[in-house]
Amino acid sequence: MRSDPWDYELIAPGNLRSVVELLARSPGEWLPIAGGTDIMVQYAAGKLPSRKLVSVWNLPELRSIDVLPDEIRVGAGSTYADIREHKEIAHEFSMLARAAAWTGGIANQNRGTIGGNIVNASPAADSLPALLAYDVELILVSVRGERRLPYAGFHTGYKKMRLAPDELIQTICLPRKFSGYVCHARKVGSRNAQAISKICIAALGRVAVTEEGKTIEDPRIALGSVASVPFRLGETERTVNGKIIDESIVRLARNTVIAEIKPIDDIRSTAKYRSAVAGNLVAEFLNLLAGANGVSDVLVRWNHAPGDTAAAQILPCCGSKQWAYEMAARRPFKDEAALMAVSDDTWRNLNEADWIEAFDSHPRIGETKRQGGTHSSDAWSRQEQEKVTETGNAVKIALAEGNRAYEEKFGRIFIVCATGKSAPEILEILQRRLGNDAATELHEAAEQQRQITQLRLKKWLRV
Repeated sequence: MRSDPWDYELIAPGNLRSVVELLARSPGEWLPIAGGTDIMVQYAAGKLPSRKLVSVWNLPELRSIDVLPDEIRVGAGSTYADIREHKEIAHEFSMLARAAAWTGGIANQNRGTIGGNIVNASPAADSLPALLAYDVELILVSVRGERRLPYAGFHTGYKKMRLAPDELIQTICLPRKFSGYVCHARKVGSRNAQAISKICIAALGRVAVTEEGKTIEDPRIALGSVASVPFRLGETERTVNGKIIDESIVRLARNTVIAEIKPIDDIRSTAKYRSAVAGNLVAEFLNLLAGANGVSDVLVRWNHAPGDTAAAQILPCCGSKQWAYEMAARRPFKDEAALMAVSDDTWRNLNEADWIEAFDSHPRIGETKRQGGTHSSDAWSRQEQEKVTETGNAVKIALAEGNRAYEEKFGRIFIVCATGKSAPEILEILQRRLGNDAATELHEAAEQQRQITQLRLKKWLRV
């Protein structure tokens, strides 16, 4: 049965002070609503019990993200898009940025808020395990003032929390103390986005290298969809902390996880499946820390690098700064295959300006160096155009003329994956693509850049 809008009252006071005064006058009577992505689902289904709603959407007191020396303070009204696109969060708290990118589609990410995700208190919420692993604190506000408390323990039971009826979450505080930690975030569901997870993990820890092997330090492992609340695996963390990472400790961790969690059967999955996958996800995290599964040394070091450094290191493989930042934010990668898959996904979701930035990082066909290019990109360009430099003058002249015609028509340089192609082959491709319309040619150039990026990533991993 659908809801009748006449049964509901919605007001929008416009500032935080008025909202908390309203909540204080009638505790428990008014339901705060921000983006409404969860509440509107209940409303549409006729299952929203609250009849009085107060809007806290877009209040300036709740929407800011402030970078302080010791912490980043995220307003509870910040959207998933705000979080996903914030440079410092993407670099220092990549698991949270990644979870924001998982949550719903673009429309939901533009409306849904981090504070709303917390108070909705779903055990399957994508962002909450990351908040547990990062040891965040919450600032709650009411007419009585502010109080600060750890997010760990905030949820006391299914849909229950340490939030008084007259309080709002004002700020989520992310402590800036995880430089040098290895992070692992993964969602298991029907799809990465627009699907509630069957189970998700957010885990981080340090690795100490000794003569005996690699030891895990300060592990922080949190799971969603395995208990009535988002769950930090305290017993599993204690079991592996300070231990050499080998097959026996991975096996012990897997068994400890299964004993520690309390999953249920529901419409999305079964308790048996969730238990098995939870053990596998923690084992995957430990193997990542150990550099197992054939991970190259370059990838292991890059997974550990600070965000800005990681983005700068991988940038020559593509040429788009946004691609490089997003790749750094989506670390760690367990192996080459995972890196390649995420590269393709990231590239395809960039906008036209980002694509053109990547195109512009290349020299023209027939030239092997671009002004301002990096040592790596120039070296790769020489390798990729090796066969072009061996051709005769007539073909070189025809390529130069084709380049000019292409730039006059499309306003950018001609991009082709030149590896293994002779100059006559490239000339034929260039002449054919001069017949494309603008939209067709943009996507054909983007596909060529995707192929170039894949080849360069393989070379980069073997440096």
